[in-house]
Amino acid sequence: MSVVTKTLCAVAVCGALSAPAQSAVIFSDNFDSYPATTNATDFGGNWTVSNGTVDVIGNGFFDFYPGNGLYIDLDGSTSVSGDFSSKALNVAAGSYTLEFVLSGSTRGESNTVDVSFGSYSETFTLASNDPVVTYTRTVNFASNSLASVVFKNGGGDNMGALLFNVSVTTVPEAETAAMMLAGLGLMGSIVRRRKSR
Repeated sequence: MSVVTKTLCAVAVCGALSAPAQSAVIFSDNFDSYPATTNATDFGGNWTVSNGTVDVIGNGFFDFYPGNGLYIDLDGSTSVSGDFSSKALNVAAGSYTLEFVLSGSTRGESNTVDVSFGSYSETFTLASNDPVVTYTRTVNFASNSLASVVFKNGGGDNMGALLFNVSVTTVPEAETAAMMLAGLGLMGSIVRRRKSR
């Protein structure tokens, strides 16, 4: 193997190793594209509401966090909080990052929120004055699946926890870097064998 070939191979491998693995967005919604309303039902096919209601608030309409766009009051306005479910997402086997932003209701009572996605399930208890917090969870799928992200507020007093953003992204696979390292090791062994001859 010539010096030029060795150099080009080394540069290609190092370039590939230094390139960060990219995550892909599977689903993302900040709720700004929907009309502000109580007892919302139209989410453009991105969400469904069952067993109760949710409200789309903000931007001057029951706006508890001015300047934060629109967000979801997970307890609606019928005294029955709805199951707020994303459309079914096609997920391949692998790891995903679920990220969502929650806060307390700001209206004097605490709420529980059950969050689920595939095998992941967690209950959050939020005091009224709990601030806006971003939660990030890794969810693993053993096989190709259809799965929805579901939020269920435990209250029934028309003052639910507030949901700001939701996203699901792929977790870059570590195997790519491992394969590149294996290739680099193979190149090194080829070079050593040629030198020993």
